[in-house]
Amino acid sequence: MKVGKVVGSLWATRKDDKLNGLKFLVVKPIYGHDNELFIAADNAGAGVNDLVLVTTGGGARASLENSQTPVDAVIVGVVDSIEIENEE
Repeated sequence: MKVGKVVGSLWATRKDDKLNGLKFLVVKPIYGHDNELFIAADNAGAGVNDLVLVTTGGGARASLENSQTPVDAVIVGVVDSIEIENEE
């Protein structure tokens, strides 16, 4: 899983029918070496500036009602706080 900050929204009027009804958000990872923005379907009611928990791959699809939905990343939670001890 990844933790990121929602920095924007994405709208697509023409898309695969399985994507209808999903909200897409632009996420910037906040940990790790990869800080490239990516798009995630929102399954947690997140919004811009929220810290979010994102799952990817098969886990992402499993979190949606239809596991055949063509997505790579899904926001599965809005983060309340993060505590890191003794980071080296």
